[in-house]
Amino acid sequence: MAEWLQGESAPTVLIIAAGVLLLALAVLLWLWLRAARRLRRTDRDWISAERTRIDLELSLAEQTGRLGIVRELQDVAVLNVSRLITQAEGAKYTVESDPSSASRVVSALVESGREAVGDMRRVLTVAREGESVSSRQPGLQSARDLFRVMRDAGLTIVFDESGERYELKPGAELAIFRILQGALANALTHGGTGTEAKVSFSWTRDGLQLLVDDDGIRAKARRAGLDADGINRDTAYTIDDDLHALTANLTGAGLTQMKQRAELYGGVFQARTVPGVGFSVSVIFPALRFHNGVHSVNLSR
Repeated sequence: MAEWLQGESAPTVLIIAAGVLLLALAVLLWLWLRAARRLRRTDRDWISAERTRIDLELSLAEQTGRLGIVRELQDVAVLNVSRLITQAEGAKYTVESDPSSASRVVSALVESGREAVGDMRRVLTVAREGESVSSRQPGLQSARDLFRVMRDAGLTIVFDESGERYELKPGAELAIFRILQGALANALTHGGTGTEAKVSFSWTRDGLQLLVDDDGIRAKARRAGLDADGINRDTAYTIDDDLHALTANLTGAGLTQMKQRAELYGGVFQARTVPGVGFSVSVIFPALRFHNGVHSVNLSR
């Protein structure tokens, strides 16, 4: 090869060397592109697997959550019914000898009956979902674990809590946790990795408000590599978009389940798209809603 090159003119040698170099560069470029495609495919597979894992965890939690609620509420209902029987027996023996005491017992019977009816209604509502449970379910104390899982999956979570937290009924606490879990899962599914979700709990004398806002729309623009001006142009919206977001009736299995969980405990559920930004989920649990079960309520009102 060297002897052949020595017999060639300098321009010819340069041309051949350039050709070899270009061929080598082409091969290296092809190898790099191939590796990049494989890396992107691996990333997509990992994201898909991670979303599948989260979906399975959510599905398992959903499957294993309902019977736990039924079991807890059933225990309370059985106690209330037992108390009803005891009070009824007391009223039977005092109605002739002490009418005033019997009147107080009957009033207590009415109150216990209301509580029992409320608990049984919840048992029937949850039981109709037809799912079962095999383990104790998480509550708001598990929110940090939920945030960790979602952060590992690609969400950026900012948490804020205001007001003085009060004790919740177990079923209501589980419902709130599942709503939070569903809202974060939707943010990851529709917004993608890099989406920022702002979670806030507001505890007041009037009740509890849960708010989950995400910037999934802007997150997509950020993943596209746009600068600040480019993101603003890409996420621009009109008044019509804003009006549509305020009036649109959003549907979906996840939103329906969150709404049903909220309504089970007297909550008011709202979900809407925020044009140019992302998505917002809001649930308000009023303290004085009849039979809402979020915390101790005077059912005689």
